[in-house]
Amino acid sequence: MMAYYRGSLVALLFVLHVAAAQAQSLDLVNIPQGKAQLGDVRGDTNEVVRQIDVPAFRLMRREVTNLQFAEFVADTGYTTTVETNGKGNVWVTQWGAVAGANWRHPQGPESRLHGLGLHPVVQVSAIDAEAFCKHHGLRLPSEEEWEYAARGTEGLRYPWGNNLTREMLPEVTNAGTWSCCAPSKADGFERTAPVGSFPKGRSPFGLDDMIGNVWEWTSSQFPGAPGKRSIRGGGWGNNPYCLRAAYRHGNPPTIGLDMVGFRCAGDLP
Repeated sequence: MMAYYRGSLVALLFVLHVAAAQAQSLDLVNIPQGKAQLGDVRGDTNEVVRQIDVPAFRLMRREVTNLQFAEFVADTGYTTTVETNGKGNVWVTQWGAVAGANWRHPQGPESRLHGLGLHPVVQVSAIDAEAFCKHHGLRLPSEEEWEYAARGTEGLRYPWGNNLTREMLPEVTNAGTWSCCAPSKADGFERTAPVGSFPKGRSPFGLDDMIGNVWEWTSSQFPGAPGKRSIRGGGWGNNPYCLRAAYRHGNPPTIGLDMVGFRCAGDLP
């Protein structure tokens, strides 16, 4: 049975059409210690404006891809919480639970990962993300680390600067329509995009896709909501208000969604 299980995963890796060497490199960037500017005076009430000192740490340059996650599953035999639960959350015009949606089938049983090897993995819970990171000797970033990495030492509103116009949007990130909230093909991708596809949206520390593509799990509890975990960065269906680096949302750590992925962090030696 185990040989068959591993064989099926090897077949999946072949279908993804990307080199294994690309997936094996998690490409962590050293983020120097510094004073982080957090929050947004024009944002939600939970986006409290403050400054904190952030110790140096490491963060993946890009979001974890389908191929990287497939290799993790092949190596460990890991089963995600979404697979165990039997359904994942899919965005159409609102969120809905879809039976059979999981990381292999992001929008349901009929969807596939063909050609999506370098796209970010979705339909993974915070628990799944932590398991992947731990397997590589890493962890999820805290909210403070994530926001500092996205905004840089100047505390930019977006990773690329303080402004975002309708004309800029399809050039700097994979996001939704200008008004909330629907996927858009204006940037070339209706849902997820290959990681690193928008270099004009790169953060001051050289990180890709900190805003847009997929939301990212953090290790932090969402304020005022016990049992919920903070996600950051907005995704392929979000409008500019949700694409601010200070914006935050909370989800139960056991669920998966087709607009939420992750990247790993680590401590410096």
